[in-house]
Amino acid sequence: MNILQTLRVAVLALLRNKLRSFLTTLGIIIGVSAVIAMVAIGEGAKARVEESFASMGSNLLVVLPGSTSLGGQRGGFGSMPTLTWDDLRAIRTEVPTVKYAAAQLRVSAQLLSEEQNWNTSVYGTTPEYFAVRNWPPSLGAPMTDSDVESGAKVLFLGQTVVDKLFGPNTDPVGQLVRMKNIPFEVKGVLQRKGQSPTGQDYDDAAFMPLKAFQTKIQGGLQQYIAGVIYVGADSPTTTTRAQQQITNLLRDRHHIGPGTDDDFSIRNLTELASAQEQGTRTLTTLLASIAAVSLLVGGIGIMNIMLVSVTERTREIGVRMAVGANPTHILSQFLVEALTLSIAGGVFGVAIGLFGAGRLAANFGWPVLIRADIIVISVAFSGLVGVVFGLYPARKASLLDPIDALRFE
Repeated sequence: MNILQTLRVAVLALLRNKLRSFLTTLGIIIGVSAVIAMVAIGEGAKARVEESFASMGSNLLVVLPGSTSLGGQRGGFGSMPTLTWDDLRAIRTEVPTVKYAAAQLRVSAQLLSEEQNWNTSVYGTTPEYFAVRNWPPSLGAPMTDSDVESGAKVLFLGQTVVDKLFGPNTDPVGQLVRMKNIPFEVKGVLQRKGQSPTGQDYDDAAFMPLKAFQTKIQGGLQQYIAGVIYVGADSPTTTTRAQQQITNLLRDRHHIGPGTDDDFSIRNLTELASAQEQGTRTLTTLLASIAAVSLLVGGIGIMNIMLVSVTERTREIGVRMAVGANPTHILSQFLVEALTLSIAGGVFGVAIGLFGAGRLAANFGWPVLIRADIIVISVAFSGLVGVVFGLYPARKASLLDPIDALRFE
């Protein structure tokens, strides 16, 4: 008997008890669908985390100034200016793993167009900042070094500010916006960034050249930076090394001795993103592992039903052996039946899992990322479960004595 004949006989045997066959595969269906759904949702969640941290910038370090201490009460980092413009130049020139470094100064200000006004965060910075943040303009021109050197009164607006001042789907390039009764020309509109992992709207911001910010909006602190420094490392692999090199450089420049606390702080957002991704990956693995237990339960169900089937069909087995079927034919028939049940359950489970993942992801607002390797592994594993748990009933059937089988009632 060839494999096609064996498969045909197995399918006909299973179709004689459709409900029982369906209930037998139910454990496999639930297990596979749960694995597919959990992995797809987990991958989507991981992609959303990566997208959120990518919007912060590439290989990003944020250098914050020190904290105040008054009457035993200590302020947070940034409450005491300790970073100087010379520190910024040293970071740019003396740290080999640093690709970009830019200061960022900030105030909250009211912006006025001809018809609307909006209060937002206004930042003074340099072109390197937009390179660190991977934030090119979608309309107009980018900030240039000549804008900074000349103190040009130009603005680069986030998309939220554009929507509030000029309305959606408008091009405000060339328009005038007043801030503290000073007119500024909109030179560019930045690409939409979205929200940070903490819910901050990156697009609710306006940027201007550093020199214009210091002379028109907020007076400087002479040699000290009244803000933070954004640093972009050469690559993700050098971010941690850049952090250590910047720490050593600033401790040396600030004459901080061994055992003394730093008067600055460096936040490595790459490490934060990695930790978040690791947590998401661990949770996904845990959920998928729990779902995989259903496959084992389904396998036990297949074994139980196949044992019942062997008992019910003992006389049939005796007749087949009497007309020339050998033990290998009997073994292969029952093994193919178990394999058919498990593979069918795996295929149905994949379809249900993909559907369920799509519905759940839509509710969470996450993307659905389908991994083809997980689908193949799930179906293959369900087939393996069918073979493993169907082998014992199939072997038991093949070892029946034909005489005793024919006498069985």
